[in-house]
Amino acid sequence: MKVTVVGANGQIGKQLVRLLKESGHTPIAMVRKQEQVDEFSKEGIESVLADLEGPVSDLVEAFKGSEAIVFTAGSGGSTGLDKTLLIDLDGAVKTIEAAEHIGVKRYVMVSALQANNREKWNKDIRPYYVAKHYADEMLIASDLDYTIVRPGGLLNESGTGKVKVAENVEKGSIPREDVAKVLLEILDAANTYRKSFDLISGEKPIKEEIDKL
Repeated sequence: MKVTVVGANGQIGKQLVRLLKESGHTPIAMVRKQEQVDEFSKEGIESVLADLEGPVSDLVEAFKGSEAIVFTAGSGGSTGLDKTLLIDLDGAVKTIEAAEHIGVKRYVMVSALQANNREKWNKDIRPYYVAKHYADEMLIASDLDYTIVRPGGLLNESGTGKVKVAENVEKGSIPREDVAKVLLEILDAANTYRKSFDLISGEKPIKEEIDKL
């Protein structure tokens, strides 16, 4: 499957791109800078230049030939609230619009733990949760074969390959490596279409947890 990874230069995105390549898929790394294109080229990975703050038409062009879109982008904790709106909300919605326009049905969104539940939002980053919540709502309202993954606190430690998948998880964390592995596992899993779930580290293997959805 030819898969465009939006936010491919991020920590989850980079790991997913490499996992896709290793598993026999064809990843397309969507990035914003030429030096990032050059870095992926060194690994034999195809890239495309596009900016989430640009027009939807640019994203349509970037997605041509793709069979799936995975959104792993984020404005990051060091930016202002303007970037939270422009990237995490409007940027995400633009990719949904572009996917619908070009007819790419499969779409996977990396959201945030409990983004669907206002009462559980972290008050310190409430604007981020607002952005995630409404981007997710726009995706649910689309005609795409979506899956929304809502991971807990993201860790840079090595993955365990064991996770907990549930509709409602109060709190928890998970290595970014395991998030990337879950994204790979669900990509062509039809039982995950038009579903969303919270994701944290757990006791069961990734495939076993995904199969139960």
